[in-house]
Amino acid sequence: MKAEIVLLPGDGIGPEVLAASKNVLEAVARDYGHTFEMQEFLIGGCAIDASGTALPEDSLAACLGADAVLLGAVGGPKWDDPLAKVRPEQGLLGLRKELGLFANLRPVNPHPALLDASPLRPELLKDVDLLVVRELTGGIYFGKPSHRITLDGEEQAVDTMTYTESEVRRVAHLAFKLARQRKNKLTSVDKANVLECSRLWRQIVTSVAPEYPDVELELLLVDAAAMHLLTRPASFDVILTANLFGDILTDEASVLSGSMGNLASASIGEIKNRLDLPRGLFEPIHGSAPDIAGQAIANPIGMIMSAAMLLRHSLGLETEAQAVEEAVNIAITNGDRTPDLGGSHSTNSLTEKIIGGLALGMPEN
Repeated sequence: MKAEIVLLPGDGIGPEVLAASKNVLEAVARDYGHTFEMQEFLIGGCAIDASGTALPEDSLAACLGADAVLLGAVGGPKWDDPLAKVRPEQGLLGLRKELGLFANLRPVNPHPALLDASPLRPELLKDVDLLVVRELTGGIYFGKPSHRITLDGEEQAVDTMTYTESEVRRVAHLAFKLARQRKNKLTSVDKANVLECSRLWRQIVTSVAPEYPDVELELLLVDAAAMHLLTRPASFDVILTANLFGDILTDEASVLSGSMGNLASASIGEIKNRLDLPRGLFEPIHGSAPDIAGQAIANPIGMIMSAAMLLRHSLGLETEAQAVEEAVNIAITNGDRTPDLGGSHSTNSLTEKIIGGLALGMPEN
């Protein structure tokens, strides 16, 4: 197979973990006879420094022409001025919108060897295997108006949460279909007791449910869901929620895995690539971690698992995706870990162990 993959290293530890993921993809291409053409472009803070915009035109054009996009991380203290007109995160939000990526998939499946790395009791983590489906291009992150005004001599800030019936319906159908492929349970999370947007959300999700009679539908308010993620995480299968709630809940769910550095995500939509598969954006859920940037200790697992999701969803290479996931599994089982998980591996040395497992069936000793 020949595929074009755009790499967006971004800021902080983004370039470090993306380089690790690129090395894994090159190993996959070598071992399985594929050709992956990979080119790097700017996004986020580094793009602001270079061009004054968080998403340069050439970066966007490359992503629109690619089969898949792999992103490291964006942001950092250098660009954190709340009054700034241009912020790194605008690049990521804009890219999601331009690529039509309406759903973000975030699997959470704690590794048995890492249960002690979580602050939760190991017995709570047994059998946890959940998938969060986060609506990605609507809600308060994109609603208008969004601005600051001065009224009666006092400054006010306004953000708007907006959802349309079609936006909710399409992500609901996707979530129900994914639940059918798993354990046939879908939990829809909202704030329908307070927010009109959430009442529409619940109405539409409930109306879609009869089309999937084999899928159990659970309705939860977001505050209850936040509690249950920590008290009964194994009861969840697929969680469907809005943009803002999904952003928060998935970061909370990262504690189940022992480190935010372990978790991957795939953002997908309806637009197909040249392989007639979803052209997706794949990234770890962690941020740019500027406190450890440049120290070569960043955990590359979330980034590498994001590459596995790229192989599966945008390239249709299921065997190769499973091989990457198994190589990560072997490395963790053998105790190969970065400092965030109590280990001593560098980003590069852990990546080498994973590539060794990919090529040989087990990491090199």
